[in-house]
This record gives sequence, structure tokens and C-alpha cells, in this order.
Amino acid sequence: MGKSSVVLLLAVVASLLAGGTANAAPASSVVPAAYPVKNASTLTRNTLYSTGPLPATVCPERPVRAGSAASARTYLKALVRCLDVTWSAQFLKARMPFSMPKVKFITKPETVCGEKWRKSFAGLYCSSSKLIIVMLDRDVLSRPSDLFLMDVIAHEYGHHIQNISGIWGEYVRLPNRGKAEYYEQTRRHELQAECLAGAFIGSVWKSLDRPDEDWRYLLDASRRSGDENYKIRDHGKGKNIANWLNRGFKAASPSACNTWIARSAMVA
Repeated sequence: MGKSSVVLLLAVVASLLAGGTANAAPASSVVPAAYPVKNASTLTRNTLYSTGPLPATVCPERPVRAGSAASARTYLKALVRCLDVTWSAQFLKARMPFSMPKVKFITKPETVCGEKWRKSFAGLYCSSSKLIIVMLDRDVLSRPSDLFLMDVIAHEYGHHIQNISGIWGEYVRLPNRGKAEYYEQTRRHELQAECLAGAFIGSVWKSLDRPDEDWRYLLDASRRSGDENYKIRDHGKGKNIANWLNRGFKAASPSACNTWIARSAMVA
């Protein structure tokens, strides 16, 4: 799918949270790189990166019943309110204008934002309408107590943050020298959204009343959900998805999420 599309899709974890492990890379492994991003200050030096940690918002989770789309909607709507509070405060610190996204839930594939829904995806973001869509079908609802739903909504909200901070627009305008560079740029975009999701989850973690094992479980699943499972290499290897998710979580700050200056190996 081309960058001109208004839709950015998040791949469903292949086994909906199955094994593997991943650890965050040290901050020293992120260094400025000429390839493929240069002369793009909105990406590489965005004001958002210097705003410090996200506020430690209290965000208790609502109960979700297996197979219940209604309870999943209630759960996700509460998370969206927390995301609104957290990111609006961060944009206030950055002295950047903030706007909340719209959210829509569907239970079966349909055409959204001019695109036909693909079965292998759980969420998408339409940049032109600032709309997040989340799929709540039988597969997604089979194990709703896992952190998967939280990661999906926080990832798509991460795309909204990219959009309103100017990152999305400059990403779309990046030139490329062929398919390999185009896909690397796309992976930087997707991995940043995943890191921003991790930053949000880290900022509310203490209020979730969850054991650390739940976080490790999500990282395990992320490690198995990468481009190794698909023909198109546009989201990153599983180890890199888990790495950026965990970087964001540990820092609880967008400062950890500057994928645009990372070495190519970190966004492969």
C-alpha cells in the first residue's frame, strides 16, 4: 500500500499473544543516519521528543468478557479517554495544538476510509479524517484480557500523534530511491507508532494493577508478529517491534521513539 493512502494498518499478532522474548536496545545504539532520512527536521528533531516523560495518568482498566464486543468497546473507550488526557497534556508542554481523534468499532470487514478491510488486521488510522477504526471480531475477542487490545488502540493513537505533530505529513513527502528505501521509511513510521504505544502503556502501568508477566507476554507476542510472517516488509522484524515497544515502555516518553535517526538494523 502506497504512502499516499490515508490508511495505515496494524498487523494482528499472528497467534494473538504467543511466545518469544525481547529486550530493549541500549539508547547508545541509536545514532544519526544519513540513510534513508535526511533534511527532514520535523521527523528527526520534532519538538515532541524534548517534552520529557508522559504524565503518570491513572487509567484503571474496565473488565472485558471473552466474546463480548460490547464490553470490549467499553474497555477501549475508557482507554481512549486516558490517551486523550495523556497526550493532550504532552502537547500542552510542547506548546503544540492538540485535537482528539474519532474512534469507530466494527465487528466484520467493511470498506473504511476508501480501503477494503483486510482480514489480517486489527486496527487502522485514517489520517485525513483523524479516525481510528478497531476490529472486534471473534478472533480478537477470544482472549480480551491480554494487553493486545490496549496495544492496538495505543498504536493507532500513536499514528494520530504522528499526524497532528507533523511527522506523518513529512513522512509522506519523503523521497525514496526505490522499493527497499520506501519500505524502510514505512517501517520507521510503524515502529515509531509502536514505541509511542509503549510510552503510553508505561505511563499508566502502575495504575493497571497488572503483574510484570503480562508485559513480558505482550513482548513475547510482538516478537512473533513481525514481517517474517508476511510477504511485505513494512512493519519490521518481530524482534524490532518488541524492541521499540519496550523502549517506549521503559522511558514512558516520546524521547525514546525517534526511529528516524536509528540505524537501519534497528528498523529492519
